[in-house]
Amino acid sequence: MHRFHALAAIWLVACPLFLAADEPKTKAPPKHTNRLAKETSPYLLQHSHNPVDWHAWGEEALAKAKKEGKLIFLSIGYSSCHWCHVMERESFHDEEIAAFLNKHFVCIKVDREERPDIDQIYMTALSVYHQLAGEPRGGGWPLSMFLTPEADPFVGGTYFPARDGDRQGAPGFLTIVTKVQEIWGKSPDKIREDAKTVARFTKAEMEGRKTPALVALDEALVAPVQEALDEQYDPKYGGFGYGPNPRQPKFPEPSNLVFLLDRASAKNADRDKSERAKEMLLGTLTWMSLGGIRDHLGGGFHRYSVDRYWQIPHFEKMLYDNGQLAGVYAQAHAVSGREDLARISREICDFLLREMADPAGGFVTAFDADSEGEEGKFYRWDKAEVQKLLTADEFSLFASVYGLDGDPNFEEKFYVPQLAQPLAEIAAEKKLTEAELEKQLAPIRQKLLAVRAKRVPPLVDTKLLAADNGLAIGGLADAGRILKEPRYIAAAEKAADFVLTKLRDDSGRLKRTYSAGQARLNAYVSDYAFVTDGLIKLHAATGDKKWLTAADELTQKQIELFADGTGGGFFFTSSDHEALLARGKEIVDTAVPSSNSVSADNLIRLAVLQGKSDYLPRASKTILAAAATLQSSPSSAPRMAAAVPALLEARATLGKPK
Repeated sequence: MHRFHALAAIWLVACPLFLAADEPKTKAPPKHTNRLAKETSPYLLQHSHNPVDWHAWGEEALAKAKKEGKLIFLSIGYSSCHWCHVMERESFHDEEIAAFLNKHFVCIKVDREERPDIDQIYMTALSVYHQLAGEPRGGGWPLSMFLTPEADPFVGGTYFPARDGDRQGAPGFLTIVTKVQEIWGKSPDKIREDAKTVARFTKAEMEGRKTPALVALDEALVAPVQEALDEQYDPKYGGFGYGPNPRQPKFPEPSNLVFLLDRASAKNADRDKSERAKEMLLGTLTWMSLGGIRDHLGGGFHRYSVDRYWQIPHFEKMLYDNGQLAGVYAQAHAVSGREDLARISREICDFLLREMADPAGGFVTAFDADSEGEEGKFYRWDKAEVQKLLTADEFSLFASVYGLDGDPNFEEKFYVPQLAQPLAEIAAEKKLTEAELEKQLAPIRQKLLAVRAKRVPPLVDTKLLAADNGLAIGGLADAGRILKEPRYIAAAEKAADFVLTKLRDDSGRLKRTYSAGQARLNAYVSDYAFVTDGLIKLHAATGDKKWLTAADELTQKQIELFADGTGGGFFFTSSDHEALLARGKEIVDTAVPSSNSVSADNLIRLAVLQGKSDYLPRASKTILAAAATLQSSPSSAPRMAAAVPALLEARATLGKPK
């Protein structure tokens, strides 16, 4: 194990991201304007009036660090990140801290959603740093990394309070930057030595295997995935990955749900395994739908729950979550016949159309967790307020269904509406059908939603991302097709037209982001993969071959720009992308599926739909490039595992004589 020479005196720990923050409720008028004012990213613009002399990532900042021999302080976040806001208000608005940073560092601010390539590299570097330092691996946002003038990472963390003692157990940011600069001044060679070590391990971890694994693409690669998910499944409250701490957060993880959908409806599948997959799928979707992670008034889901029970959310709302879940709930309705799942899918789609649709044609990225400086203020309710807004009968019904007849469930004085049991069971207790109870509740929810709409809303991240819009297009298309709702399909078509006209140049190349009327940044492979996936689903919903043609064109461009001819699969960045510390591939499914798993599925579907059997060998190599990951950590890539039976079926189909 490498011993860090220069950093022995620095104690950097990532502060847990689930603490209650004491935040100012108002902001002082801006006294400063920095160069981020020229950017279009809403997140960067949020920092344009910090006293910190921020740069966006680019040649100007990197050249300045080299020329002046200064360390780089790299801060990565996104506009709806609660703790990013906290650190900005506590540290980046602090005149003393800003003055120290401006004097001794080149400060770079990155929007992780616009530059996921930068985020992936330095988040991996933070994990590597923790491992080398003998600490548990961890990460999160804001990501706070220190780099040499050559942009090699050597130490970092996530959120830090401004000063020692501000939050128990966490060192102050001013102490950290002071210590880092002190060691740099005394022992720059030791810092560089540490940085080279972190950089070397980061590059090795990201670039990994260069040749595909030699394994058979068959059920033996797929079965362990369901077994691993079964081991992680929470039998009482649904979802995956829980421990003895009930405050451990829980995420929707749509990729797990898509895999289970495939297993539940697979042809010639083992009946017991199919039923178990269906049980885990419906159990998770049911429990998610009961808790406060679901917005019972406005529709859609928040990013995650801060507890095992799905009760209290972290109040961000993301397009990528809701785009995926709209399709998943619709497909689960098709598999199960349950009308409540269809209703939830409609709620999500209606939320997307009502609140996330942009006049340009696509969908905005996210809603913040905070409003008026307080997390969840827009969504929470005071019992007395609800009583004033409703009649006595309305309040009695709403309170008994959504938990306002019990103790407050949020911050010991507020309520986040949620169900204690499925609506059908509540209806039975009230001697009603589920449809009858829903008919009574709908106008009450609408009344409260209208009042909520008059509150100060959370900030909106108004940029339109190609990848996230691809996920929304696919979800709306699937929901519209299954639920027979033409308006959802029409919204998907409008978004697809937007992406193909506003986010694609004359050469057929996609752009990553659209904001303030400008399309910027060459797209990443996830943009191509997710948009292609959406277009294929849109073709399934409409029968219009133009969407299939566009999907095939994007796939050809993706192969040209991103394909790994040696190791199989696709790099995250294009062949002409700027040189960075590492050029990695996405294999692991996170809150969004990996670009390689979606690409494998796209190639298989296009091969069948377009009769292009030459796509199948490329799909095989893409799966094989991930096979080692599937073998060592089966549940880390469920979407890739789902591509295996699809590949076998496609081979059989295309191999048949016409």
